[in-house]
Amino acid sequence: MALICDTGPLYAAMDRADADHTPCVELLSGSGEPLVVPAPVVVELEWLASSRLGPTAFTTFLMDVEEGTVRVVDLVRGDYARARELCEQYSDLPLGFVDASVVAVVERLEERKLVTIDHRHFRVVRPRHTPHLTLLPARV
Repeated sequence: MALICDTGPLYAAMDRADADHTPCVELLSGSGEPLVVPAPVVVELEWLASSRLGPTAFTTFLMDVEEGTVRVVDLVRGDYARARELCEQYSDLPLGFVDASVVAVVERLEERKLVTIDHRHFRVVRPRHTPHLTLLPARV
């Protein structure tokens, strides 16, 4: 089992001013499960963190990757095809490539949980391997 992470919770954990900072820090640091980040999330996270918080926040994330605290998962050919299918299927959301690639990785790894603060998009998406995803941190 692993916690597959979307961009939002990783960014919120970096930004002390973010409304989701505390629940994201608690979830990411206290789960006991490996943290898995699809490679496209890394690029989006770098852009957000560097443009809003400066380079230090993202450098800390990279150190977590180096130390093995966070595992980055590259996309494989089938993930690109599935991401394209999802982008087409959910074009009315719109579901972008990064979110679609997160779902593709979740499906490939057969994980039933997803760490995201974007419940609006991910609540709608129906993965192939389960009727729905459990979205963490939970929303009230």
